[in-house]
This record gives sequence, structure tokens and C-alpha cells, in this order.
Amino acid sequence: MNIGTKETQINEEIRDKEVRVIDSDGTQLGVMPIAEAMRLADEKNTDLVKIAPQAKPPVCKIMDYGKYRFEQAKREKEAKKNQRVIEIKEVRLSLNIDTHDFETKVNQAVKFLKSGNRVKVSIRFRGREMAHPENGLVTMSKFADAVKEYGNVEKPAKLEGRSMLMFIAAKSSK
Repeated sequence: MNIGTKETQINEEIRDKEVRVIDSDGTQLGVMPIAEAMRLADEKNTDLVKIAPQAKPPVCKIMDYGKYRFEQAKREKEAKKNQRVIEIKEVRLSLNIDTHDFETKVNQAVKFLKSGNRVKVSIRFRGREMAHPENGLVTMSKFADAVKEYGNVEKPAKLEGRSMLMFIAAKSSK
């Protein structure tokens, strides 16, 4: 019966001469030869599981390994369920954006920030617009002010090639 995984050794897989044994209820049984520890586990109809292989001597616990694996899988599944992936949503502006278009983009960014995502705001400079990057900074700062109650500027506006980028992170809801 080989149900042990690579990281956890159980029963006959344990090759150490002596181990420190902990009973299923958590009481220390002390350091003993592996044969005696195996006998104790067999008497209780449970498994001997190595839980701390790096210790001197290694620590083994008498427990029901199947139940232990089930509980562990359940905890991992629960942790995964509570985990949330933060996405980066992009809002593209133009240098000479009209007020209504600007407000629409702000509303879109606010919606993203409310749902807990990060927002990447970008302005692409075309043609002669490259001669006036300061106009892009003005638009970016205006945008940052418009969404400041929902998010904080994580990375301020910076010109990278023909684009100006700024990152806004959602404010943590406390």
C-alpha cells in the first residue's frame, strides 16, 4: 500500500533508525526505534507519518493518513476559493480628448477599481503630438484626480517611447 507522496513519508517508507514520536492526540511519546513506533501505529490501526524530516531525530506522528490528506485537500480548496486574482485593466486616452469621452473613461476606470482591479492608463502620442508630452502629463494628472477617491496612483505617469503610462491601484476596502 503506497499512498505516500514525495514530500510525506509514511509507514514502511520511513528509513530512519530512530524517530521522535507524537501520538494522535498530540502527546509526546519520546524518541524510539522505528520498529517500536511502527508497532504503536499498527496497534492503533493508524499510520506513522513523518511530519518533520529535517529535525534531529525526525519527527513522526501517529495519525490516520487518509483523513489527514482529505483535511489537507479541503484546506487547500478553501484557500483557493478565497483567493482573488487582481487583473490589470487598461484605459486608453488620447491627448486631445473631449470632456464627455474623458468622463466615460473615468467611469470605466472607477468601475474597474471598485471591482478591485488595477488600472493601466495610457496615452499614445501620434505624429507631432510627441513635441508636447507635457500636455499628456496634464491629462494624466486630471485623470488621477478624477479617480482619487477609488484608487491611488501606484506608478506615476511616465513617457515610454510613444506612450505615456500610469498605473492606479484600487484603494483597499477596510
